[in-house]
Amino acid sequence: METKECAVAIVGGGPAGLAAAKAAAQAGAGEVAVIERDRELGGILQQCIHSGFGLRHFNEELTGPAYAERCILPLKRLPGVRVYTDTMALAVQGGNTVVTSGPRGIVAIKAGAVVLAMGCRERARGAVRIAGTRPAGVFTAGAAQRMVNMEGALPGNTAVILGSGDIVLIMARRLSIEGVRVRACLEIAPWSNGLLRNIAQCLDDYGIPLYLSHTISAIHGRDRVTGVTCVKVDEAFRPVAGGEFYLECDTVLLSVGLIPENELSRQMGLPLDPLTGGPRVGQDRQTERPGVFAAGNVLHVHDLADFASEEGAIAGRAAALYASGQSGARGRSLPVIPGDGLRTVVPQFLNISGGPQNIKLFARASRPKEKPILEAAAGGRVVFSRALPAARPSEMIVADLETDRLPETAGHIDIRLRQG
Repeated sequence: METKECAVAIVGGGPAGLAAAKAAAQAGAGEVAVIERDRELGGILQQCIHSGFGLRHFNEELTGPAYAERCILPLKRLPGVRVYTDTMALAVQGGNTVVTSGPRGIVAIKAGAVVLAMGCRERARGAVRIAGTRPAGVFTAGAAQRMVNMEGALPGNTAVILGSGDIVLIMARRLSIEGVRVRACLEIAPWSNGLLRNIAQCLDDYGIPLYLSHTISAIHGRDRVTGVTCVKVDEAFRPVAGGEFYLECDTVLLSVGLIPENELSRQMGLPLDPLTGGPRVGQDRQTERPGVFAAGNVLHVHDLADFASEEGAIAGRAAALYASGQSGARGRSLPVIPGDGLRTVVPQFLNISGGPQNIKLFARASRPKEKPILEAAAGGRVVFSRALPAARPSEMIVADLETDRLPETAGHIDIRLRQG
């Protein structure tokens, strides 16, 4: 088996991995290896031809491919960055060695530090247990997006969509533009999981109805989908008697959740957060295994690629410092706990050592709330407070916390939302 060495190995060439590579190289890591299983870098960005990317990271509205290009071009100018496309990371073994399979066969890349940036994947029909037959015409939203935007084919003529995440909202508009009749979007929750701007621009502008608290209870058809049975659900997501109706269609798009791709993480025995589905990390996005970092959708699913890039840069910079022996010893570990009104918080713990640090927190609300107050409490007192215009489960909450405001006696940090 061929063996190579580098300072930082990055698994995944999407927005988080690309930002990690740039940050690691700029931090003086030396040789940086980017391992991407697809034919090209960019990840999901390459099939997202709509605009709306980059407003935070580049202060400019870009399409997905344009955003990817902005991330890829700097890497070509940075010495020491090597890209391995068409290459699958099979395992990360002891000593931070990434075993890969690619055009050159099996290659072991021995690294000083590893950044996991594998992204996430869609849940499919089997995960939601919809009754009925197994006809052709059932797609995940991402598969349909790739079919339309990269392969130039349409999934069908008349579609019903289950889910209201941003990918599927954008696909509803895309299919309408291409002449597909989109009968409806159904969302089992009493609120949408997409950005408000996407509901307005992708559904309202095209006259596509959104049924909240509704789901598909059965898919009909033998060789091809012929229709779906829809049903209203109660607060516990149980079908409401008399709430059924039938929609004729030949295509069903599913957008029923995203799962961080953590097969490698599990194989490595990394502790995972049961709520985010990703590895538990500290403020520098280092996992509980020294020298292994994680960033982007593999940690927790972001709503914006810009946030994945921001987090990738944190991990890449820290990985470069670790590989060069400059990161210092770990200090006291302080758990970060999602409190009232929040479902998840990343990072899950802080390492308190050295001088003051600025901590980037990402959090998700458990329910929609208007004009809440985001608070951090430690040692019996509030150390951070900020009013928000609104908080929704579909939108990431981002905050900066200064460690010098934390009392030395604090046993944990409670991050919470209270009504303003």
